[in-house]
Amino acid sequence: MKAVILLSGGLDSSTVLYQAKADGCECYAISFNYQQRHSKELHSAFMVAKAAGVVQHQVVNFDLRQWGGSALTDNKIDLPAGRSLDEMADNIPVTYVPARNTIFLSFALGYAEAIAAQRVYIGVNALDYSGYPDCRPDYIEAMQQVFQLGTKQGREGQPIEIITPLIDLKKTEIIQLGNQLGVPWEITWSCYAGGDSACGVCDSCQLRLAAFAALGLEDPIDYV
Repeated sequence: MKAVILLSGGLDSSTVLYQAKADGCECYAISFNYQQRHSKELHSAFMVAKAAGVVQHQVVNFDLRQWGGSALTDNKIDLPAGRSLDEMADNIPVTYVPARNTIFLSFALGYAEAIAAQRVYIGVNALDYSGYPDCRPDYIEAMQQVFQLGTKQGREGQPIEIITPLIDLKKTEIIQLGNQLGVPWEITWSCYAGGDSACGVCDSCQLRLAAFAALGLEDPIDYV
């Protein structure tokens, strides 16, 4: 079975890639250079894809800085830092990139249908303060309808299935799953800020660090 996996190089998407491998899929990774704040995560995506032995790794280039609207695509918007977990849960964060997962899934769908894949894996997660509207179950259900109605494959009765292994897992449970699957955490990257070492204070770093700590584990990547 062929599967396209959205791979950012982060903790979640790397776990999903290894889950797709464990599911017996022939894995095709797709990553995106959308002129995000840094390219460090793409470097991690390359390394994770290589470590997992994917059949092919595509990188799609486009520029969301044309529109901005997010701390990840507009340097005039400051990254949130030092927020408590409760603060993160309050509202949709400024690191939300307008319609990003819809854009990503559209590229993944085109890639999947072109290679006659049966599945698209995405590491969305609705728990642990994610706050993102395009990471929620109702959104994925709606996109599944798009996959069915908007493709030849779907109209012919063989719709490409969106697989979301992490959607109901806490961050600690994702790490536990990744440990079982052998995910190489040391080459993953979650920090929003970029740099040689992770900042340790952005929302993504804090969630990651808190989860490793809750499990009594040490995160193997370098922090400032």
